[in-house]
Amino acid sequence: MSITIAMAGKGGTGKTTIAGFLIRFLLKRDIKPILAVDADPNANLNEVLGVKVESTLGEARDGLKDGVPAGMTRDIYMQYKLEEAIIEREGYDLVVMGRPEGPGCYCHANALLSMYMDRLCGNYRVIVMDNEAGMEHISRLVPRRADVLLIVSDPTQRGILAARRIHDLTRVLKLDIKKEYLIINRLNGRLPSAVKGAVNAVGLSLAGCVPEDELVSLYDTEGRPTVELPEDAGSVQALNRIFETILPVAIQKNQRNSVSV
Repeated sequence: MSITIAMAGKGGTGKTTIAGFLIRFLLKRDIKPILAVDADPNANLNEVLGVKVESTLGEARDGLKDGVPAGMTRDIYMQYKLEEAIIEREGYDLVVMGRPEGPGCYCHANALLSMYMDRLCGNYRVIVMDNEAGMEHISRLVPRRADVLLIVSDPTQRGILAARRIHDLTRVLKLDIKKEYLIINRLNGRLPSAVKGAVNAVGLSLAGCVPEDELVSLYDTEGRPTVELPEDAGSVQALNRIFETILPVAIQKNQRNSVSV
């Protein structure tokens, strides 16, 4: 049985970068295989990981508009295109969802995609899902289930308010989320008391804070994969401490369930 770790947060908080460091953390501890899912239409998890994307699941779905090759059913063709969209790397695979559906009915294709993803996830020990900014993906029930939801915020009251809205929406929609944690990213100095008070009022468990790191900005500016940051970088060390604290429980629970099956 796999576990799912999903990312959420408003735009610009660095959740995609944190998703990449999470994958790096798991790989370095031999927790694999991993399925990395980029569910953001403005996909850039591949850039954080240093991976080139040739095709997306959205393109596989769109291909049905032009019909299927002779001798193939729609279901077989869709499965073939979906498998073609999997990018294989050492210890993990990457799937990019791509842009949302355009004009026309894609009900059958979307049902196939959902069914295929459900089946595909069973082949991995951990699924790391990077979602689009805001709350739209939550309202569309993507992800419908998560063992851990990491909500990323900047160190502002407005960012904490956005995190609270995501937290509240998961409750309203009754999503199957086991644990939720708040990560405050790009903190310069100490956490302001006003922001700390806002965090306490949210009702989320604060997993930790990640300091502003000039190396992250430098790598982004130069177009270098941020997962290649040195291990002693401040952001990497802070995230490693956070992951060490919040992830073992979920992973150990997964291991016990696997043994009992």
